Amino acid sequence: MDFFDQYLKEQISTGVLILIVILSRTVVSKLVRRYAKTSQIIERRTNLVIKYINILINILALITLILIWGVQAKDIFITISSIATVIGVAMFAQWSILSNITSGIILFFSFPFKIGDVILIHDKDYLVEGEIEDIGAFHVTIRSKEGEVVIYPNNLFFQKGISIIKKPTNNNNDFTD
Repeated sequence: MDFFDQYLKEQISTGVLILIVILSRTVVSKLVRRYAKTSQIIERRTNLVIKYINILINILALITLILIWGVQAKDIFITISSIATVIGVAMFAQWSILSNITSGIILFFSFPFKIGDVILIHDKDYLVEGEIEDIGAFHVTIRSKEGEVVIYPNNLFFQKGISIIKKPTNNNNDFTD
């Protein structure tokens, strides 16, 4: 019983933190889904953004929980900076993965094109024209007129010019100019 009496403040704070995490995850999920519904964004992309935001909320909650239970802030920052350094060095070679994930989130919120749009990517070496079939976390899948499937990394959409040639109409699968 001594443990429960000695750490009552920490236990109450932990309970409040858990409630805040549950509430914030629920609110954020509803807000992102509402935004996606008004923008007609695909459910798969919505779930991906919610997943990333929930990971961020969980990391922040873990840091707060560690602070609640008495670990010194300077020790946390030393640990986080050491972990960030190791991850940074390890991920330096994989910068494109992080770049593609970030680009995928930006594409989700800026919504310049959607599945079904016919686009032309202005690449001096290899022009890509086709219909967007899927927009994922790392890449966009495009089907050319010849039936060729082209996988284009998300980060390249911010480095190349893109023309939206045709958008699908709301009534059927016909395209408008």
